[in-house]
Amino acid sequence: MNPQTDKRVSLNIKNNIAYVELLRPEKHNALDMAMFKQIVDVQKQIKRQPSVRVVIVSGQGESFCSGLDVKSVLSNPVSGLKLLFKWLPGNVNLAQKVSVGWRRLKVPVIMVLHGKCWGGGMQIALGGDFRIAAPQTSLSIMEAKWGLIPDMGGTLALRECMSADQAKRLAMTANVIEATEAQAIGLISQVAEQPQDAANLLAEQLINRSPDVVNKIKSFYSPLSYWQERRLLSQETMGQIKILMGKNQRIAVVRETKKVDKPYFD
Repeated sequence: MNPQTDKRVSLNIKNNIAYVELLRPEKHNALDMAMFKQIVDVQKQIKRQPSVRVVIVSGQGESFCSGLDVKSVLSNPVSGLKLLFKWLPGNVNLAQKVSVGWRRLKVPVIMVLHGKCWGGGMQIALGGDFRIAAPQTSLSIMEAKWGLIPDMGGTLALRECMSADQAKRLAMTANVIEATEAQAIGLISQVAEQPQDAANLLAEQLINRSPDVVNKIKSFYSPLSYWQERRLLSQETMGQIKILMGKNQRIAVVRETKKVDKPYFD
């Protein structure tokens, strides 16, 4: 079957809850171009469904999402351009939509995390209003490991859910942390032995409240104005393009893949 037409994401709506599942378990739900596009398509479908009161996003298999499928995406040079392309700097490109798209839904979004939640997977999770993780979940803002900056829109949420020093520590070091530490510093909302059950319980509690109230409260807790959000999204993309054009990004890849202590340029 053509990998571009394989089903990467499922959407099932039941009792006013939209259940979204990433469907690439053999690759730890790593993001290829088809998955990027299908996540955005699902976001659009949910937006057109007035009956949906809550969204729950999970991943099939051993991990929520291990990040970008670098080999798949970068095997075609055009793919990288498609991810970063936008008509205006403040617009949302395809890479950013898989995170920011959840923020822009009026209804609350719950992310159910387990296994690996790294890089692009962490960026997707940051698009949710709540992140509930299994105790053994490992989490990382991993882009710096490859000489990149986080550029998928998760920076918006990171500024809201944790202190600046902790956010900078995670983004600068690309350290992998466990769920208990992630909860302690505000990266996730809850640790639960059965995160899917915990998400279902929270969804039921939200549905039992007025949708007008729940949706309005969601809008209150986004401290960024429309123009502030556009500025940050622009800074992410323009900063990444500048980094990709520099020598240090290529050095970072060599250091990680070949384990060579090659010095960076100042």
